[in-house]
Amino acid sequence: MSWDSPIVSCAWLADRLDDQMVRIVDTRWFLGEPGVGRLRYQKDHIPGAVFMDLDEDLAATEGPGRHPLPSREDFADLLGRNGIGNQHQVVVYDQGPGAIAARLWWMLRSVGHFSVSVLDGGYGKWLDKGHPIDSSEPLVTHCVFTVDTGPTRIVDRDRLLERLGSVQVLDAREPERYRGEIEPIDQVAGHIPTALPSPVAENVNPDGTFKSASALAARFAEMGLDPNLPVVSYCGSGVTACHNLMALQMAGFSEGILYPGSWSDWSSSGMPIATGPDPGSPPA
Repeated sequence: MSWDSPIVSCAWLADRLDDQMVRIVDTRWFLGEPGVGRLRYQKDHIPGAVFMDLDEDLAATEGPGRHPLPSREDFADLLGRNGIGNQHQVVVYDQGPGAIAARLWWMLRSVGHFSVSVLDGGYGKWLDKGHPIDSSEPLVTHCVFTVDTGPTRIVDRDRLLERLGSVQVLDAREPERYRGEIEPIDQVAGHIPTALPSPVAENVNPDGTFKSASALAARFAEMGLDPNLPVVSYCGSGVTACHNLMALQMAGFSEGILYPGSWSDWSSSGMPIATGPDPGSPPA
């Protein structure tokens, strides 16, 4: 297993719980249930894991969308306070199948840290396999994390609007939200014109583990994605969109582009929208 593989198995991590070079991060978070992830972490978690909350730790208080990216400096401070340095291998998990954990995977790569992986199948798979759990928070030795240049790419809403029709766009939300049949959070329903429906549930097997590289490549080929053209991924607020970026990398695509503000930014800014099952045409 490569130290910079996008995913690691529960067995791989179980063999390394005492490895001082490995840092484990619990990112469990549940839509519409603020604080529940932390409560579940306090009840039980993988031994040695620290907790990072999506709302409080992995998002800024100001910026486009519901979960703006924190500054590089604030993110580096968060990592250092949690004992994560440039020398560590980081394993991130959520309840499964990695839709929240992928956000931290992407963020670490954005500051040049490549030794980061998502636990395949998440905490649910860890429990299913009977691996040990703990309820005590680990003693953390603060360190310094130095940011570097990473391979990640982002786009804002104005630049994305200009590029619609020349860039491939993936929508990671549930199909009914894509079609505009329901919208439980944002005020406007629908999707970005030209976007293809690409719910993250289709990146994983029934047990929540990632599909194989060949299966992911076949999935994206069936969608009609051209690996030679840029791909932009978005979701509700720039979180689960990172799951598609992980899957694209595993399928052999070049680095995808994240729209951090995603639908929460697009739909609140008077941008053109499309509804129904079809992607729609680029705005005039």
